[in-house]
Amino acid sequence: MIRYTARRIFQLIPVLFGVSIIVFAIINLIPGDPAQVILGERADAESIQKLRHELGLDLPLYQQYGNYLLNILQGDLGTSLVTGKAISEELLPHLAATAELTLFAMIFAVIVGVNVGIVSAWKRNTWIDYIPMLLALVGVSMPIFWLGLMEQWLFGLQLEWLPVLGRNDPRVTVETITHFYLIDTLLAGNYEQFWSSVRHLILPAMALGTIPMAYIARMTRSSMLEVLKHDYVRTARAKGLHEFFVVYKHGLKNAFAPVMTIIGLEVGRLLGGAVLTETIFGWPGVGQYIYNAIGYRDYAVIQSGILVLAVIFIVVNLIVDLLYSYLDPRIQYK
Repeated sequence: MIRYTARRIFQLIPVLFGVSIIVFAIINLIPGDPAQVILGERADAESIQKLRHELGLDLPLYQQYGNYLLNILQGDLGTSLVTGKAISEELLPHLAATAELTLFAMIFAVIVGVNVGIVSAWKRNTWIDYIPMLLALVGVSMPIFWLGLMEQWLFGLQLEWLPVLGRNDPRVTVETITHFYLIDTLLAGNYEQFWSSVRHLILPAMALGTIPMAYIARMTRSSMLEVLKHDYVRTARAKGLHEFFVVYKHGLKNAFAPVMTIIGLEVGRLLGGAVLTETIFGWPGVGQYIYNAIGYRDYAVIQSGILVLAVIFIVVNLIVDLLYSYLDPRIQYK
């Protein structure tokens, strides 16, 4: 197991190197001149050329990439071309916001999706099976921007149950320590702000978690149907165990390995693909941070932001891969 883990970590090096090359190449294909954007349309050619030289934008692409890669290896994500601040300092609060949203979206998706899938397999070919699977199909097909807008209209405007924008009440300042509002408000002992943060999380987390929930429900149902046919399940029933314990104790653990794959893929996808949800709900996450950087042609922010998300995606999938041996002892790593 240790040898396999070390080998997998070593294999990440060429993957990350390839990702950095692809990101760098794609970003430099974006039309527009960052120096022109920073100085404005009325800037003269001499000033633009001087700024390009200061930023290293007049160097050949291979030299720009070499400098970028060297800085990354030293832990330096670079400096924003627009604000002049270190990207690592700017990125951390946005990354925490996205991580907080993604975590709660996945908690919602896993709890609802797994249980819906189990019940559908347990009561297969009945209306208890057909209706949830129909809703799961609708959930997979539903545009996330439409769902987010409908949630805002229903729960925010019509029922006035939940806030529709931001991470917290804009009139209240949250003292940040970890940049995770739920943790920071608890550390400060301000339970009113904590509850406000929870209420602000509900709608975007539901919108972001709906599609993963549908995938998880369908995969759980399929996997459970296969597991419930095995001999050890029939033996458990023959011993007189209640059906609830047969399904959840003996069936779920053995059916959870493929579901874990979906969860790992969805966590990575949500971390990098929450830009629509963050835009609709005014959530200051990484997606919105990178989206704004694209508008300003802030190459350094775009490159570093995408690279950080790619690293997180790869690490999450590595963790999921290693968890297989715990979920299924038959899997042996060499």
